[in-house]
Amino acid sequence: MPSPAVPGVDRRLFLTSLLGVTAAAAGLSGCAESSAATGAEDALSAPLADRVPAGTSLKIASYQNVQQLQFKLAELGDPPFKVSSWANIGAGPDVINAFRAGSLDVANNAGIPPIQAHFQGYDAKIVAINITRKPNYLFATKPGSDIRTVEDFRGRKLAFSQGQAQGVVLLRALKKAGIAYDDAELVPLTSNQFLTALQSGQVDIAPLGNTQAPAYLAQYESKGARTITTDVVDLLNLLWAPSSVLSDPAKSAAVAAYIPYWAKGAVWTYEHPDVWNEEFYVGTQNLTLAQARDITALANKPLFPPSWDEAIAWEQETADLLAEGGFVKKFDVGSLFDHRFEDIAAKAVPAEYRR
Repeated sequence: MPSPAVPGVDRRLFLTSLLGVTAAAAGLSGCAESSAATGAEDALSAPLADRVPAGTSLKIASYQNVQQLQFKLAELGDPPFKVSSWANIGAGPDVINAFRAGSLDVANNAGIPPIQAHFQGYDAKIVAINITRKPNYLFATKPGSDIRTVEDFRGRKLAFSQGQAQGVVLLRALKKAGIAYDDAELVPLTSNQFLTALQSGQVDIAPLGNTQAPAYLAQYESKGARTITTDVVDLLNLLWAPSSVLSDPAKSAAVAAYIPYWAKGAVWTYEHPDVWNEEFYVGTQNLTLAQARDITALANKPLFPPSWDEAIAWEQETADLLAEGGFVKKFDVGSLFDHRFEDIAAKAVPAEYRR
């Protein structure tokens, strides 16, 4: 595991190192690059094709096979393109690396990975938005901890992932509690390392998803671990794709065709919690039915707004929060949104899921 962050270390340096990105990743410069960039920009502004050309395929992220299971249970049928691979990838840093490697065309993440990708110099765009109103994360303590409130985070070791939703949830919670970043030790980890770090005592606190907490407490609550809930919300659940994919007329049409499947799958899951509990949480995640019901009781009602204004404002606030801490450079997040796709998700769902 990475070593804990040392107070005063350049956050950009250690977090860039964590994600395996070097300064050289900025790429080549010169006239050829400028010409190529202009062509790509023109392609990104071209109207979407009405139909997906025959033979078009997409490589789609489906963490823990959620999308395939949703589509199967909801009987959504086959999309008008070939899914050449379903990648079991969920964490923002892993998605960015897969985008770079050309092994992934579209992914489902929170709002922070597109900001991180921009900071790394990687060009990708947001194509669909699902707004969440209730917290998806809570804070878990290591076993034997005396921490009971966010105010107790001062001076403690906190698991932090700059490139993931858990990172911004932590930063927002610290800001709300009046705790400066330098008043705690932010330990650079990725979310798949959080549980091990808690169990070993490497960190005092880690943000866990609502779906992770029941299993953690079942194992460690008797040993003094607990969870701390807050009202901090990570507003955005989104689809995004590399600009190289979206500048391809065939693939951009396929992405547009995929968005309704994504939206309808989320709506079906929300409307059929009993089936989802049995098929996903009990059937694939080894949770008890009682634990599954606790999770779905906290589920957000999907919301696919026809306008992205609220999402853009939230994304800007998030980017500014990261910039204030020295984690990224300040920029206008409007460049992250491809408005050609703005109303597709909303048109795919009933009116009650648009507002």
